Amino acid sequence: MKTYSRQQLALRNGQDKPEIWVAYQGIIYDVTQSRLWKNGKHYEHWAGQDLTDELQDAPHTANVFLKFEKVGILTN
Repeated sequence: MKTYSRQQLALRNGQDKPEIWVAYQGIIYDVTQSRLWKNGKHYEHWAGQDLTDELQDAPHTANVFLKFEKVGILTN
């Protein structure tokens, strides 16, 4: 799987590039087709970021990522 830096992930925010990506536990997911991520925003969360630390406050589990395509690995 291809690797991406945090800077590359940040560009996939639904504004700078058409892709809408988020990372969770080092894996980058493509959420472009999700109606819940329209324009790169999902409630108070923004795309192009690592959401690992934010999931604990979400009303859902990490299983939500199972429905999205894995597009890469996040590097530091």
